Amino acid sequence: MKRTALLNRHLSQLVASLGHLDEIVLADAGLPVPDGVRVIDLAVSAGIPGFRDVLHALRSELVIEGAVWAEEARPDVAAMMRKEIEIWALETNCDVAVSTLSHARFKQRSAAARAIIRTGETTPYANIILISGVAF
Repeated sequence: MKRTALLNRHLSQLVASLGHLDEIVLADAGLPVPDGVRVIDLAVSAGIPGFRDVLHALRSELVIEGAVWAEEARPDVAAMMRKEIEIWALETNCDVAVSTLSHARFKQRSAAARAIIRTGETTPYANIILISGVAF
């Protein structure tokens, strides 16, 4: 059995397969998934698992160098994502660039993602694109 927080085999396989600058999307329960994009569906019921819980678990194994979310995210949601990314940067000792774009552009960009991880989150605009970095 694995020793890190990330126990889901599909997430572990995804993280292990990422290359530099590959993008994945961590999504709420309602984000549409473009045709052809792999979905790792973790949603069980409303709120389970939560967006933040999955983001935290990914942090145990994934190196990122960028994060993107929608401009339309409520201030509290944007602040939570910014704080989580700041913690991520500190824990991995890597700079993480943060940017925003319109929700319409976010959905378009998600079509190029390696995968979309669907959570049970029901907070509007609780979606983030994580841009894979390197550990060296």
